[in-house]
Parts: sequence; C-alpha cells; structure tokens
Amino acid sequence: MQIGMIGLGRMGGNMALRLVKAGHGVVGYNRNPRNVEPAVTAAVTLTPSVAELVRQLQAPRAVWLMVPHGAPTEESIDTLLGLLGPGDIIVEGGNSRYVNSARAGERCAQRGVHFLDAGVSGGVWGLEIGYCLMIGGPKPAFERLEPVFKALAPKDGYAHVGASGAGHFVKMVHNAIEYAMLQALGEGFECLQRSEYGIDLARVAALWQQGSVVRSWLLDLLTRALREEGNDLKHIAGYVDDSGMGRWSIAYAVENAIPIPVITQSLYERFASRQQDRFSAKIIAALRQQFGGHAVKKE
Repeated sequence: MQIGMIGLGRMGGNMALRLVKAGHGVVGYNRNPRNVEPAVTAAVTLTPSVAELVRQLQAPRAVWLMVPHGAPTEESIDTLLGLLGPGDIIVEGGNSRYVNSARAGERCAQRGVHFLDAGVSGGVWGLEIGYCLMIGGPKPAFERLEPVFKALAPKDGYAHVGASGAGHFVKMVHNAIEYAMLQALGEGFECLQRSEYGIDLARVAALWQQGSVVRSWLLDLLTRALREEGNDLKHIAGYVDDSGMGRWSIAYAVENAIPIPVITQSLYERFASRQQDRFSAKIIAALRQQFGGHAVKKE
C-alpha cells in the first residue's frame, strides 16, 4: 500500500521506516529536509512540498500527519483539504486534544475526506517493537488502512476505538495514567535512594522484573537508565516537562466530576520539579528519555 507521511522527525521517520520494511511505499515531506535521518531519506520518496506529495500518491490517497499539535496540525489539515478529494484519508497521529480532532473530523467530512485520529504510543522503541495505535474515525476508512496499521503495530497492537476524537481521547487517558505510574516509580525509588542501606537501585529495578507484582516495561527502562547514568543520576536534572495531555485529562475529569486525585497530583509534581531538585523527578526525567526520547536537562 502507498501512503504519504508528513513529518519525518523522531516518531514519523521511524514509522516511515517500519512501513517501508513491511513492503509499503512511503512518500514523505518534512518542512526541513536536512533534519531527516539518512536512513529515512534512503527509504522514503522525499518531496519538496505537500502539494508534490499529494501528486505522487495514487487515488484514493492516504496521508499520515506526524507534526506537533496545535497550529502546525491545523495548518497541515487545511492545506491537505485544498489538495485531496472525496474518498481520500487523512490520519492525524500527533498528540492533539480530542475535541480538536472531533472538529477536524467534521471539517473533513464536509469535503468528503475521511479523517482518522490515531493515538500513537511506543516512543523511540516503536521502530523495533511496534507502535500501539488507538484509532478513531469512520470504520470504513479504518478498515481500508488496516494493512498500514498491522505493519506499524505489534500483534494485537491496534484497534478502532470509536468516532472521530475517540483515538486521541483514549491516548489522552493513556498518557494521564502514564503520569501517575512514572510518579509512583519516582517516589518509590527516592525512598530507596535516601535510605541508610546503600541500596543498588539498578539491581532492585532488575530484581522486581522477576515475578514481582510491579514488573513492567517501565522498570526495564529504569534498569537501563540507572545502568547508563549511574544510581545517582547525577547528570540528569530533576526537571520534568509535560506535553499537555495530563492537563487535558484533568480538565475533562473536572468537567465531568470524575475524581482522579493521583493523576492530578502527578501533574502538580511535574510543576514542582521545575522549582526544586528531587530525586523522584530525576527518575521520571530519565524514564521519559528512555521511552520517548524526550530531552533532559543535564547537570
């Protein structure tokens, strides 16, 4: 299958590579082609403009957006709606707010273009192990692109979760849960680090992976981070950013009177990390770098 990919950065570039390895044809565009990894440049048919990308796709066309949420996403959708025709598909794979995705679905439907919002989880590891895909939008469009989803995801790693907006809603809640899980790991390992026992944190993280109730992929990544950076994480500042999804989840919960105190507190702890240096924040920053390639502040 042929698909266009707009945005060939850390996530989009690896997704394009995974698609090409599975036998799909990818026509790509990146605002700054010099920022595209050489491996992606070699595998993808790069175009100098979105218009040229659309011209190189055979109808009915499908274009996947992997650009930052907000204005870049809205502008990309507007551009594509001026170039695509009835029956074509736009897949929006960024971390957009679900209400914006629902509105984009309505806007596309008015032009006869199908819109799928795809929550994507997997970070920098997706190229190797696949991406978990949470997809909202018209079911026929989802079914048409199933070969693409199968290529990107691990076994049973993709699903149609509802109408337009549902994919990004599910991803929003997924990330809110992630906030709380990271916070719990950060606080627990700070307790271990500050104890009088001189505990080897990397050894404990690896130990807990062997049959314990809290074993998880995050503990695998924490073991890796502690071994790479040292148990004291002295080169990582205790500064934790947030992408906005935690804030959106809390706003949704407030609007619907849903108590989510743990997730709410985990967001506030991220705010606090920018004002004081806590070891728990170092743990969270190190984990975000491991699974998502997020930048960390160095000390």
